Amino acid sequence: MKLSINIDHIATLRQARRGDEPDPVIAASLCEHAGAEGIVCHLREDRRHINDRDVRLLRQTIKTKLDLEMAATEEIISIALDVVPDLVTLVPEKRQELTTEGGLNVTEHKKHLSTVIERFHAKNIAVSLFVDPVKSQLDTAAEIRSDMVELHTGEYANAKNDVERGPLLQNIQSMAEYGKELGMGVNAGHGLNYLNVTPVAAITAIDEMSIGHAVISRAVLVGLEQAVKEMLALVTRHAPI
Repeated sequence: MKLSINIDHIATLRQARRGDEPDPVIAASLCEHAGAEGIVCHLREDRRHINDRDVRLLRQTIKTKLDLEMAATEEIISIALDVVPDLVTLVPEKRQELTTEGGLNVTEHKKHLSTVIERFHAKNIAVSLFVDPVKSQLDTAAEIRSDMVELHTGEYANAKNDVERGPLLQNIQSMAEYGKELGMGVNAGHGLNYLNVTPVAAITAIDEMSIGHAVISRAVLVGLEQAVKEMLALVTRHAPI
């Protein structure tokens, strides 16, 4: 199991004062030093946290893997094609939402997403689709040649008790295994934290976790490198460093 760290909320803290600190580019380097195997950032249309400068500097400095989360809009597609991240993760995006609220409706937007994927593949950029753990969405993702899917774990993360979590976890496992049967890589993320991540990390069909808010929140108390190491220990089921 690999761990990628989403650094959006380092930029959120910077934007609170519209200043220069903390710098998400420096934060990304610290995450890599602590053992993260990828850096995730979401370039939103409204630039509420990560901005164009961040993305371009991250591309130049990241030594592991840059995963650019993005809406499939022409402006952001053009930037991604110019920057050439290692991976783009296509997500739904609403201006009024605090965070991504659900998976991409791949079946509804099949034609558009198929064209977008072709454009990225022409530049040798891998594509992931952020989807709810629903069979029809995975079927369409495979049909339009997405390299991988990222399963939305928000419903599981928001469950109030084990009775609610059990079936949701089982579904995540089933859909992860199904995604592999379809020939795609399978990642998972959204809402995962230090208390709920271990059962998801135990699903062997999942290749990688993408975690941000929980790690950045923990970093305020213990420091960024320690927060990453603690999460990495849970994800890889090793003793904390």
